[in-house]
Amino acid sequence: MARVYGAIEGGGTKFVCAVATGPHDILARIRLDTRTPDVTIPDAIGFIREASRGHNLVAIGVACFGPIELDQAAPDYGSVTTTVKRGWAHTPVVGPLREAFGVPVGFDTDVNGAALGEVRWGAAYGCDPAVYVTVGTGIGGGVIVNGAPLHGLMHPEIGHLPIPRIAWPDGRMDDYAGACSYHGGGCFEGLASGPAVGARAGRPAEEIPDDDLIWELEAGYLAVGLASIVLALSPRRIVVGGGVLHRGNVLNRTRERLRDVLAGYVGRPEVTLPNDAYVVAPRFGQDAGLVGAIALAEAAVGSGR
Repeated sequence: MARVYGAIEGGGTKFVCAVATGPHDILARIRLDTRTPDVTIPDAIGFIREASRGHNLVAIGVACFGPIELDQAAPDYGSVTTTVKRGWAHTPVVGPLREAFGVPVGFDTDVNGAALGEVRWGAAYGCDPAVYVTVGTGIGGGVIVNGAPLHGLMHPEIGHLPIPRIAWPDGRMDDYAGACSYHGGGCFEGLASGPAVGARAGRPAEEIPDDDLIWELEAGYLAVGLASIVLALSPRRIVVGGGVLHRGNVLNRTRERLRDVLAGYVGRPEVTLPNDAYVVAPRFGQDAGLVGAIALAEAAVGSGR
């Protein structure tokens, strides 16, 4: 029987589940709406059980929305903790999977998982430390150091880094109140997430023309957030994904603005010269989280978790 991994990308809107031998050989996959835990988790278990039938399921990886508990000594390890997602606060995720399958379960944030997948097989291959940032409905970030996701007091919460307000291209100061339910306009997510862009424009971000000044403002905020990451973590590469990056040439604009924000302080050619190999798009695109779950499952086999 072929050795296979179960993979779950658990998001606030959808759970994408797969059974695969590796990132380039996904045998089966399904998209499940994120409903209550007592429906969604059994549905994911049922899919993996059926899709792995006739194969040797050796581990499961879960790249999950958070916040989550990653301290294996904590009584609620493997659970979603204080999420604002209704019905999901303090929900065990690892426990039901271990009970159902009796195999190691790798568990981490969706963005830490995506970061691990991009380092193992994707756009950050060979780069350590590396950071993955996603910019969409929210902003999240994963960090890989010495080949493993960074954990500490909790997990990185890059989306809630405090960043300063900046001016619009025409010189007026941005006075948007902010989109973060915790920090208003005082953090990266509050000022630069997709909802923040849409709220300023009075329409969804996907309906805003590519030549609108708001995309230059967005690139400015992304550059400020990424500059904090460069200075605090010194990554060898930053992978930036999410729907916002597909609009208004935002990725290239962000690269240019990042050089301006750093102002020559980091004297490395990666950031001082025009360069499209330092801040890059994910190789796996919208599948970065799912591929990350496969990477977490692979790592769990070695650790025996």
